[in-house]
Amino acid sequence: MAREGGGAAMAPAAAVVRYGIVGVGMMGREHLHNLAHLAGEVEWEQSVRVCVTCLADPHPESLLLGLRLAAELGLPPPQVIEAAKQRPDILVQVGLEYRYMPPVAKLIDTVKSGTLGQVRMVAIREHRFPFLVKVNNWNRFNCNSGGTLVEKCCHFFDLIRLFADANPVRVMASGAIDVNHKDEVYHGKVPDIIDNAYVIIEFDNGCRGMLDLCMFAEGSRNEQEISVVGDTGKGEAFVPESIMRVGKRAGGRDGVVTIKAEDERIKYQGLHHGSSYLEHLNFLSAIRSQGACCPAISLEDGLLSVAIGVAGQLSIEKGRFVTIEEVLSN
Repeated sequence: MAREGGGAAMAPAAAVVRYGIVGVGMMGREHLHNLAHLAGEVEWEQSVRVCVTCLADPHPESLLLGLRLAAELGLPPPQVIEAAKQRPDILVQVGLEYRYMPPVAKLIDTVKSGTLGQVRMVAIREHRFPFLVKVNNWNRFNCNSGGTLVEKCCHFFDLIRLFADANPVRVMASGAIDVNHKDEVYHGKVPDIIDNAYVIIEFDNGCRGMLDLCMFAEGSRNEQEISVVGDTGKGEAFVPESIMRVGKRAGGRDGVVTIKAEDERIKYQGLHHGSSYLEHLNFLSAIRSQGACCPAISLEDGLLSVAIGVAGQLSIEKGRFVTIEEVLSN
C-alpha cells in the first residue's frame, strides 16, 4: 500500500471490486467461498466491498448450486429487475409479443374496458404442430430450454395473468411425451420435452386460468383459442383466423358479436401475424416519449410468466401443486 508522510493512503470509501465467475463447478464454488472470506482477512476490509455481478455455467445443475451458494454466502449476483431499478433512465421491455396479435389485443381492450365484468376464468387452447428444428436441436431437451411449458408457453401464462389482473399463487399440471420426437436421437439421447399438457393456475384474487396444449394437432382451424369469462360476459380471440367474439350474459347466444381483428399499422406480418412489428412500435413510442409512457411488458411480467412455466414443469415431475413462492425462492 502506498504511504505518504508516514501514514497509509486509504482506498476510496465504499470502493467496489466486481467479480464474474464463468464455471461454477467445484473450483468455481471454491472461488465463491474465497470471495466471501476475503474482506475479513485483508487490512482494507472497511474500504473495499466485494460484489459478484454474474455467474455462468452451461450445466444447469452447477449453475443452480452456484447461485444457491452465492446467496448463502451473502454474495448474490445482482438480479436483472433490481439492476433495472437502479437505472430508471433505461427502458426495458420483455418480448412477449402475443399481447400484440390483433385479435388478442382487441380482447385485452375489451377486458380492460370492463365489458365482461370481473374476470373469473381464463382458458387458452394451443393446438399446433410439433417444435421446429433449431440450431443443434437445443429445443429437444429440458436442460436447455427449461421444458416445453417454459420455452413455449410463457407467452400464454403472461396472457392468462394479464386477463386475470392478479398474481399467480400455485400451479397444477399434467403432461407427457406421447407422440413427438420419440424416434429422434441426438448424441445418444432421446428428447425429453413434453408434447401435450393441461395446466391450471390459481391467482390471488380467486381467478383461475387453464392452458390446454397439444403439439401434434396440425388438423386445427386455429392454433390459439383464448376465452375470458367474467361475471357479466364472455370474450374470445382466435388466431390465425383473426376474429374476436364477445357476448353478454343478458343477451344470451343471440347477442354474441363477431368482430374481424385487423391493425392497419402492420407493415410486416412475420411469423406471429404482425405482433412482433407492433411490439417494436410500442417500444419506440416509449422511447420517443422520454419516459412519459412505460413499455407495456415489464421485467416482472417476464419473470412471472416464466415462473408459472417452471411451476408447471415441477408439478408434472412431482405430481402435486407447486406454489410460485416455491419457485421464486429457488
